[in-house]
Amino acid sequence: MAVSAATLWSAAVILCLFFIFTAVTTNENTTGDIYNTTAFGEQNFTVTVTDTYTATTEPALFESSSPTPSSSSVEEESSLPGEPLPASGRLLTPVTAVGRLCPCDVHSSVCDISCCCDRDCGEEVALFTSCSVSAVSGSRQLCSRDVASYSLSSKDDGRSQLRSSVQKETSYGVFCIQSQNRVDGLSHPSPALPTNRNFESLFNPFTSFVLDSAVSDQVSAAELQAQTGYQYGDVMVTAEEDGHRGTFFLPAAAVTADCVDRSPAGFLKDQSSRCSRRVILEQDCSSLPTLSMNTYTDVQLFAEKNTDAAVVPVEVSSVILQATDGSQTEVEMSGAENLCPVLLSPQLCANVVLKVSYVIQYSSAGEIVNASVSVVLGFVHADRTFLEQEFQLKFVQKDSGELAVHHSGNPGYVVGLPLVSGTRMADGMIRSIDLRDGLSLLMSTEDQDCLRGPHQRSSVLFGVDSISGCTLRLDDITNCSLVSQLLLEVLRGPNYPQHVASFGNSPLENPQDWVQIKSTFIPGESQSCSVPLSLHLEVEWTQYGALVNPQAQIVSIREVIQTNSSSLSQLSGGSGVMPIRNSVAFIPVSAAAVPGFRAMPTINARLPFDFFFPFV
Repeated sequence: MAVSAATLWSAAVILCLFFIFTAVTTNENTTGDIYNTTAFGEQNFTVTVTDTYTATTEPALFESSSPTPSSSSVEEESSLPGEPLPASGRLLTPVTAVGRLCPCDVHSSVCDISCCCDRDCGEEVALFTSCSVSAVSGSRQLCSRDVASYSLSSKDDGRSQLRSSVQKETSYGVFCIQSQNRVDGLSHPSPALPTNRNFESLFNPFTSFVLDSAVSDQVSAAELQAQTGYQYGDVMVTAEEDGHRGTFFLPAAAVTADCVDRSPAGFLKDQSSRCSRRVILEQDCSSLPTLSMNTYTDVQLFAEKNTDAAVVPVEVSSVILQATDGSQTEVEMSGAENLCPVLLSPQLCANVVLKVSYVIQYSSAGEIVNASVSVVLGFVHADRTFLEQEFQLKFVQKDSGELAVHHSGNPGYVVGLPLVSGTRMADGMIRSIDLRDGLSLLMSTEDQDCLRGPHQRSSVLFGVDSISGCTLRLDDITNCSLVSQLLLEVLRGPNYPQHVASFGNSPLENPQDWVQIKSTFIPGESQSCSVPLSLHLEVEWTQYGALVNPQAQIVSIREVIQTNSSSLSQLSGGSGVMPIRNSVAFIPVSAAAVPGFRAMPTINARLPFDFFFPFV
């Protein structure tokens, strides 16, 4: 009994001591971020920050300790063993206040979208709909911590207004850290924060298992910083007219459809966006820079990030003028033409930028080799309240060995993308890199003559039925066979393919994945004058695969050409003009889904011949 009583008394004493002693921590806590999901929305989250604390040189004046924000002092103290702190006292003041921390501030000197704590955001805050970071707080292990909260409120005009506050929260947990009295109070103290100066000293103790680590040819941190080429996601640098370095911006839509002109473009990040801007023709036609072609063509990029890098000017590859009816004509740039926006009338503004496409060629070292831009100019009517613009950015590697081949789905076709077409050869299929060089239709324009070009064409888009055509004047028919051949070429288009890919990414080396275009038309078989009156494409497609994620597959494509069965003068009704039609239709032939059941398993058991001995 005495032994049992002593045992119970010892356990009671240990339990009391466990609750009496307060939790301890080290005097050097490394800065770190802990992301915890909160109930502010799908994109909102709270950031918990473990601040850096440093001990003062006067332990007797512990109550009036001051922070030391310099990074060098932290590095020096991290290598020295800390002295024990007094048995009582309050926690040290954090070096960095939570009100000055902003985890979502990715780009310097640029406002990050939905980053409410970004100090570079001024007027842009009015367009925010939510805060990506709603709260930034200190360590959750502390009994008392500061929390910076960010929220949005709506004004009377519908715009957003930022509300921020820094409050102190108290934790009433049993094991929260109230004070610290020893440096080695924790079993596993936090490691030192790696920096440019102490990285080698922290890394070398872990390289003993590497053979010949002293003469290792690994790239050091200094060599990595010495690399001057762009890395993925880096903001590209431009050379301004005043000699300063700027940022390459590509307008994009923000939370709303309005254009944000100061949206930085990242290296190797292909972009394609549409946005709109409100335009008052009489005021903005000739004065608004975003409507002028020179704003997007007079750009000079630095080939690398360093200050002495070469400057790569953006070359104008093409300028296309789009008429009010949608027809486009390429302009031959002679260098002396003025294509600035001009107000033709109070209701019409010409030479307005509608589309801008950049193509940047880069090397494997991250150096910009070449940059080109294509611009589409058009007209803006005063009836249109908003002007819609399209901006694209594409990166192509130089001497990569493989050309960038675009697909229309992976694997199934995507509605609205061009059909992938090609021609079969002995060793497989060949196709154009540009999807616009495949199957195409005539674009319907006013008074488009079938025999007099040039003819505007548009690609056949998957799932989009369309009809167009042109006009044939009977007075131009002098040689029937020649006119019939010309009409057939106009309806089919240049480089008419013979096969279409069954999937949006069908490989060229598998001809069985391509569908042949069937046609029963044989030119010249009729004895009379036979002229094609229409060309119609019937594309049959089906949903292939599982019901949860079906993929569109083309199973058949047929070309139907209709010719005249009587004289053209009778068909025209004496008007002397014949309409020629070009159309395409997509026909779904998907069969109803049938549930499948596996066959019942069969038991094929083989027993030894004397298994039932001596009963049988």
